[in-house]
Amino acid sequence: MPGSDPTVRPEGPAVVLGAGYAGLAVAQGVARRSRGRLPVVLVDRHPVHVLRTELYEIGRLARAGADTGAWTLPLARVLDRRSVEFRTGEVRAIDLPGRSVTLDSGPLPFGFLAIGLGNVAAYYGVPGAAENTHSVYRLTAAQRLAAALREVEVRSGSLPGERRPRVLVVGGGSTGTEVAAEIAATDWRRIAGPGARAPDVLLLTGSLPFLAGFPADVVRRARDVLRHRGVVLVEGWNVTNVDPGRLTIADGSTFAFDLAIWCAGLEAPPPVRSLPVAHGRGGRVMVDPALEVPGVPGVFAVGDSAQVPDPDTGALAPGTAAAALAEAKVAAANLVARWQGRPLAPFRYRERGSLVSLGPGSAAGSVRSVTVWGSPAALLKRLVERDYASSVGRGDPPHLS
Repeated sequence: MPGSDPTVRPEGPAVVLGAGYAGLAVAQGVARRSRGRLPVVLVDRHPVHVLRTELYEIGRLARAGADTGAWTLPLARVLDRRSVEFRTGEVRAIDLPGRSVTLDSGPLPFGFLAIGLGNVAAYYGVPGAAENTHSVYRLTAAQRLAAALREVEVRSGSLPGERRPRVLVVGGGSTGTEVAAEIAATDWRRIAGPGARAPDVLLLTGSLPFLAGFPADVVRRARDVLRHRGVVLVEGWNVTNVDPGRLTIADGSTFAFDLAIWCAGLEAPPPVRSLPVAHGRGGRVMVDPALEVPGVPGVFAVGDSAQVPDPDTGALAPGTAAAALAEAKVAAANLVARWQGRPLAPFRYRERGSLVSLGPGSAAGSVRSVTVWGSPAALLKRLVERDYASSVGRGDPPHLS
């Protein structure tokens, strides 16, 4: 394979940045494949693995309060009896030529590196968007959103007349759709008290089509369910400004809100965007077919930190947990192969399906080209999410994807 000369063999430990789906699976895979002979150091800001595919469950988060056990796996338990050293730390910078990572606690040298730092919300330079909206891309952010929604609902009984709280969700992809459906379907009286008023939920899709990339039948069914739940879709216009309590779109229309949620896109975090390598969409690192950074032997990028093209079609792997875990399996194998001086293998991803939650007990999607919806789709989505959690807990690839 071009650019993957197996005779190049760096020395030193394998450092894995990020304990998300991809990073945790890479660390586990390298330890297993090297049989513990290659030292592995896993770095993350928090001592838990967060089940990010389930953070759209805002109603459950609001009921849970500070108890986040349903959304986290303690890394001390997950990594028990595995040859992986875990370090809590914030990644400040990555020095590829010097083969060192700068953490908030100091430098960490590496022989091999896997970058799996995930992503952050992309605000596209929209004034006020970062300051005046919530997000669900990280556990702490989702907790803040859940607490804010609960507070809005607690106060809703004192709103004048029959007015209900207005919640705006920006972004018509799967995350925005799931969040809007969850908020609209949640029994807020059970959470915030008998005086709570069900919110008016508006989903602003922007210029991209609603649920772009999903089959047409899935999109139609999602529209029907959202309409039934009372969610209003505002389509075709991007947000241009967000002020406290008021949002403006490109045609000049404004929308007052009690709470706004930004689900309009993602980008790589600053340490990834600042790397002196080729970047793709949202600052993601462009990798070769073996998931290695071109020109930097022994350095790999996976998950939401990487732009991964199919070597045959050129199509990009989606930013899903299923794709991240599939990439992690190949990246771990190739990292160990690089350490052993063996040839590297190309990554090929085959999408088996996609599901979008439409509130408790409902979902829609396509699995192996078959459209599923309603409670069977919701059950399948829950099984997939549980399988993801089980797979990272065991260090095995998922059975459902």
